[in-house]
Amino acid sequence: VGEDSAVFDLGQQKVSSWVYFTVILGAVLVALDVLWIDSSTGYGKAFIDAISGISDSHEVVMLVLFLIFATVHSGLASLRDVGEKLIGERAYRVLFAGTSLPLAFSTIVYFINHRYDGTQLWQVQGVPGVHQFVWLMSFISFFFLYPSTFNLLEVAAVDKPKLHLWETGIMRITRHPQMVGQVMWCIAHTLWVGNTLVIAASLGLIGHHLFGVWNGDRRLASRYGEAFEEVKSRTSIIPFAAILDGRQRLPDDYYKEFFRLPYLTITAMTLGIYLAHPLMQAGSFGLHW
Repeated sequence: VGEDSAVFDLGQQKVSSWVYFTVILGAVLVALDVLWIDSSTGYGKAFIDAISGISDSHEVVMLVLFLIFATVHSGLASLRDVGEKLIGERAYRVLFAGTSLPLAFSTIVYFINHRYDGTQLWQVQGVPGVHQFVWLMSFISFFFLYPSTFNLLEVAAVDKPKLHLWETGIMRITRHPQMVGQVMWCIAHTLWVGNTLVIAASLGLIGHHLFGVWNGDRRLASRYGEAFEEVKSRTSIIPFAAILDGRQRLPDDYYKEFFRLPYLTITAMTLGIYLAHPLMQAGSFGLHW
């Protein structure tokens, strides 16, 4: 009933589509820089300054930033069916991404710049094995976080965006992998930094994704009806629960569902993000947000 996820057939790819994707990505990044990041032309710093004026507490500012992003992001997702009928799938995807991206960027930059400004509750960075545990949990978390963007051409509205009913790969483990991955990421980073600011950020992220579990199931039920109920009966929110109680039976060649280009790509990207941490930190600090 559900769709086979992470399928990538090179023979069905069009060079023109990926050229178009590259052009759109470049245009979006330029627009983000001019309209939001650049201090002389963008509104990003003014936005952060306005939110920072609410409280002297970095934790409060962090939570407010998450609340604004979550409200806009989940609100637009909830209105997707209505919005697509009014302006079309591609135009609504542009509106959704164009609104969510600057808010997400600001929240991430503020977190990076102020991650050590909270009250220190514990310090385990020097404890043997902690770094390895945090690294491994963060690495695995991205395999759960990724399925929300299985088709990059849909994300950029090159292909017509769809609300998919995935059922294979990571979906056999949990029906809401993005929530699970976010919880794993938050646990790892909260353990590593160990202060109130990161706890506030983690509470904001986890709260948003827990709402997304309910909202996501509601939207899929509305779109797919009985088909979603069938997939729901064979999957679980809690990782491995459906497998352990026998509702989800893994095929003998289940491992092959992960030997696909999208999963290999996320492996390379996750390693790249880890190596790029110093660049991310330097870039964020340079904005003085």
